Amino acid sequence: MKALAGDQVVVEGNHLTAHRREGQIVEVHDPNGEPPYLVHWTDTDTESLFCPGPDAHIVHTES
Repeated sequence: MKALAGDQVVVEGNHLTAHRREGQIVEVHDPNGEPPYLVHWTDTDTESLFCPGPDAHIVHTES
């Protein structure tokens, strides 16, 4: 998975009680765009270091 700062990350809920999470990638430290990413989460208005799993996908912003 590769991303750039400004891209969106979407994590789908993987069971009935889990909700979909969306966030904006704030920082990518790897020059090739590999995880982990610093993400600003829209549902909690917080930032965290995030390593995407199989239930996540990146929505690339247009440059």
